[in-house]
Amino acid sequence: MKNFFLAPSILSANFSCLGEDIKKVIKAGGDWIHFDVMDNHYVPNLTMGPMILKSLRDYNITVPIDVHLMTKPVDNLIPQFAEAGANFITFHPESTNHIDRTLNLIKDNGCKAGLVFNPATPLNFLDYVIEKLDLIVLMSVNPGFGNQQFLPSTLSKLRKVRKLIEATSLDILLEVDGGVKLENIAEIAFSGANVFVIGSGLFNYSNYDIIVQKIRQELKYAYLKSVH
Repeated sequence: MKNFFLAPSILSANFSCLGEDIKKVIKAGGDWIHFDVMDNHYVPNLTMGPMILKSLRDYNITVPIDVHLMTKPVDNLIPQFAEAGANFITFHPESTNHIDRTLNLIKDNGCKAGLVFNPATPLNFLDYVIEKLDLIVLMSVNPGFGNQQFLPSTLSKLRKVRKLIEATSLDILLEVDGGVKLENIAEIAFSGANVFVIGSGLFNYSNYDIIVQKIRQELKYAYLKSVH
């Protein structure tokens, strides 16, 4: 079965016991941790910085951490998050004056680099930098808040990006962020995604093991559908 990665978004976790809640969701089958950084400038919300990421590493959270920078500017934060323990760092093309330079900065700091596309952001940025990307992220909601509804227009955008990736023969992951849940994850996977940021669609359940098991069944269905 092809690799599908679940990336629980800790924006929806219980912050009164964050480390323990993350350990529970990893034990249930979360592959990565998705770490949303919002600055109240690029998006209308304020979340968490590198000190929290470092505290999770110190708490023995060892899975890959995917840092999504919804900040403007971004460059000054990249070395801080890399030092704190990020594996992936992603940013929006609108948040930097020099996309290429920002991608190089991420790589120079030892992390994998990704570009994030808002629902209305055109894909033509990929024409110039796709060979430098380890990860492409499609926002399926407008960024800034959790617990939003998935935008169906994302599915056609996913299919376009999947074709672009396959045409390059590069090993690039395709991630979807926003409104992902048990009821739609199979269709999202079938449209080309292989990394799924999932927040309230996971953390709102009292038993993480049961919901992750159900999600994995949906992903298996999507995989079998794609090979037949």
